Order: sequence, then C-alpha cells, then structure tokens
Amino acid sequence: MCVSLGHCIPEIADEMYEQAKKLCFAYRIQFDNDPLEKLSEKLAQWAPGNLNRSYLVNSGSEANEMALKLARSYWMEKGMPSKTMIISRWSSYHGSTIGALSMSGHVSRRMEYFPYLEMYPQVAPPYCYQCPFEKKHPECGCMCAKQLEDAIHRIGSKNISAFIMEPIIAAAAAGVYGPPEYYKMIREICDRHDILLIADEVVTGCGRTGETFAMKHWGVVPDIITFGKGISSGFTPLAGFIAGDHIYDAILNGSGLFLTGHTFAGNPLSAAVGYSVLSYIEKHNLVEGAREKGEYMEAKLKGLMEKHEIVGDVRGKGLLWGIEFVEDRETHKPFDASKNVTGRMVGYSMGNGLVVFASQGTINGVAGDAIIVTPPLTITHEQIDELVELLEKSIIQLTEKLRSL
Repeated sequence: MCVSLGHCIPEIADEMYEQAKKLCFAYRIQFDNDPLEKLSEKLAQWAPGNLNRSYLVNSGSEANEMALKLARSYWMEKGMPSKTMIISRWSSYHGSTIGALSMSGHVSRRMEYFPYLEMYPQVAPPYCYQCPFEKKHPECGCMCAKQLEDAIHRIGSKNISAFIMEPIIAAAAAGVYGPPEYYKMIREICDRHDILLIADEVVTGCGRTGETFAMKHWGVVPDIITFGKGISSGFTPLAGFIAGDHIYDAILNGSGLFLTGHTFAGNPLSAAVGYSVLSYIEKHNLVEGAREKGEYMEAKLKGLMEKHEIVGDVRGKGLLWGIEFVEDRETHKPFDASKNVTGRMVGYSMGNGLVVFASQGTINGVAGDAIIVTPPLTITHEQIDELVELLEKSIIQLTEKLRSL
C-alpha cells in the first residue's frame, strides 16, 4: 500500500539528496518553501473539482485528524458552532490517533481505547457480499446510502459537521466498495443537509485504483480528500488533505486562521519527495497502468475463486484487491473466528514469499476473514502471474489445514 513504486528508485533518491543539500526543514507557520508550493500545485491538478488547497502532515492518521479539525473550523467560520458530530461507517479505518480512531469503525482496533473514543460510527458500509440488511442489489434500493439520511434525521443536521468514508475500504473490509449509485446518493444527502463529505483516500489515492483519486471512478467530488502512503512511496513520512476552495475561502474571509500545527507539516524534504513521486507516476503512465494491470489481475484472481471453494469473493479496483474466505460459498457463511483463517493465510503467504495484509472481522468486528493484495504500481504482468501462483499455493495450504481442524 505504501511503497507504490518499489524500493530505492535512483531518480527519486537523487531528488531527495538534492533537496537535502538545500533545505531540510522550515517551520510551516513561519515560512513557505518551494517544494511545498510545487507539490500543492500538482495535487490540485490531480484532485477533482475545486479541491485546490492542500495541507501536509506525516501520516494518514494525522491527515484524517486534520480533516476533522478543518470541518470544525469551517462550520465555526460559517456561524454554525453546533455542527460538531462526525458520522462514519462501521467496517472502516481512519487512523490510530484518538480523533481518527473515533471515526473508525474497526471494532478490534477500537476495543482497548474505547473509553477515550467518541461514538462516531453510525452507518453500515456498502458491503453487498455480506449485506448487513440481508438484501440483494439492486432490489435493496441502496439501503446503505439511505441509512445515512436516517442517521442525520436522528441526530439532527444542525449537529453534524461531516460524513467520512473510504471510497474503497482497505484494512477493515478488504476492497469493499459500493454500487455506482451509492456515491452520488451520499453526495446528494450531504448537500441536502449541509454536511461536508470527506473521502479518506490514504490508501486509494495517488493512482492506486487506476485513477489519480478513487472518487473519480464515480464522478463525485468530495469537500475534502485525505491522502498518504503512496504519495511518498515510503521514501519519507508524508500525508495530508486537499480541501475545496469554498472551505479555504470561508476561513480566509473569516478569522483567517486554521488553528493547528505540526512541527514537520509541509516539510520541504518530504514535499520534494512527494512531487518527485507524482512526477514519476505521470512520466511512466502508472495511473493508466494500474487500471490495465488491475483488469489483468482481476481475471487471474477470479480464476482462483473458480478453482477454490473457500474463496468467496474477489473485489477491488486497479491494484487494490480484497479476497474473502468463507466456509460456505452458497450462503456466504464465514468461518468461525476460532479457526484464525486470516492469520493462517497471512502466515502461509509470508512463508511462500508473498506479503499480504490481514483484514479480519470484516462482517461485524468478529466474523469475517479476508486479505488485501496491493502490489506496487510498477508490477509487471509476469510478476502478477508469480503473485497469483504464490497466492494459490497458500490457499491450497490453508484449505488442507482447515480440513484437519
């Protein structure tokens, strides 16, 4: 998810070195810097609609925390201080800081810190394979989107600041995303009730899904996009948000202050790396490449589903894929959590030389087993073949183990 271009790319390392010889640190509140300006301009070109104003921090957790604070500042400037509540979805993950974790619906990650958290998760994700409403699309009428409006009515729009969602869920539900109409419905509901829409693209942004940002797949423009991981390809810590002009203008024409600060926010060394990474992606057409390779990878992964009964679902876009394992493919019945299916699959994969990401408790925080596969954007067709071979070897080992339990 993070090292999206592979390790140790000479031209990015060279850019990093050149910047290090000029300037490594400038405190953002006191100084501007050229790499920051260049990266901000590039991000505005990559983002949809009027999202032209960016703010850089060090991690996705910080980026989502900043988005929470920005939403608060916006409504304060608009003279609506009662709008404090954030609505989020279950089976989501927005970060490990207290604010970001409060917005996260990742049950196991919330558990230990529950006493400190706000009860932000309110609505179900658009999880068609394991529909929380036990419906089928399209007969369901997209109840998962309509549930947002129900939550707004119960809480009162005057109390709600924003709705945050991952366009394609990563850690908490392994590649789950909604039907096409879901995203436009969500946008319309937020507009109707004067609520900001925050798209958490920490995983899905920067070309990962075959678009510069995943929200472009559905032609929907959020008010704020958060990004991270692939923005620096792991060379340096880097993340941030991109906000719409309307948010920036409300603050600029009001108090003129966004009262927040991180020591390394807008760090020139990291900004230079981010600009170099995005330029590399453009130069090598890696966004389009992710789309084309994703189609190839999808066909290969769905081939595994045809051959192996425990593979219940394959879902994703571009080079972000989730694979869900089930005990009964007819009914989508999950394995008992005690069988540790996800943990075993991750272990077998690692033993075979393949790194995959665990996604357990996808259904209700306890049940549900899945993994995420997110190769670098530079992967070749031959390497995809090798990846799928290693996956199949691991699935066979997992199947044999489950038969013996």
